Amino acid sequence: MKLVVVSAGLSVPSSTRLLADRLAAATTGRTPAAVEVVELRDLAVEIAHNFTNGFPGRALGAAFEAVSTADGLIVVTPVFSASYSGLFKSFFDVLSAGDQEALAGKPVLVAATGGTARHSMVLDHALRPLFAYLRAVVVPTGVYAASEDWGAEGLSERIERAAGELATLMGAVGGRAGAGPVSDGPAHHGPVAGRSGDAGPVRAAGATTVIPFEERLAALRTR
Repeated sequence: MKLVVVSAGLSVPSSTRLLADRLAAATTGRTPAAVEVVELRDLAVEIAHNFTNGFPGRALGAAFEAVSTADGLIVVTPVFSASYSGLFKSFFDVLSAGDQEALAGKPVLVAATGGTARHSMVLDHALRPLFAYLRAVVVPTGVYAASEDWGAEGLSERIERAAGELATLMGAVGGRAGAGPVSDGPAHHGPVAGRSGDAGPVRAAGATTVIPFEERLAALRTR
């Protein structure tokens, strides 16, 4: 399986990248996966050009391919003006403009960093709605790390819990449905009736096993 980490940190070193690395390590400690990191600061110019000409450059195209073919995603952004950064949003805007199904049914762990705990609601007020709109399956536990959280009690526990949830969903997709892309059901169209924002069942190309959304969540609740 492949785990892709999207980090929108701007500085070097970056607390955003540090949180991303810790989440990736905790996830791969629970389920074997190759890790690929996409650093958005290195793609800023190509992202801007994609907005104006409609075509991704070589590096941005490779990042799109990595995200689209991942079995699971970890996405981490710094908080700017009480929301995700413009660079973070721009990446997913141009990704979805080129392929509206890129994240459909894909397990995603959302995380953010900020200078104060007052911004922790960014996970539920900004990140979850964004990825629900993109029809991803967002794990129940998001991780926010304020400046005072580093080295403090509680952060490690949140990281481990979120990583366990992501590993469970990745295992359900990769282990039961076999190798192949995650889709939203037959013909790759339409969510499950009656569930707004649902990514639908998981189906591997050429496989007959369908894993309903409710069953994937039940696996998390029984952990």
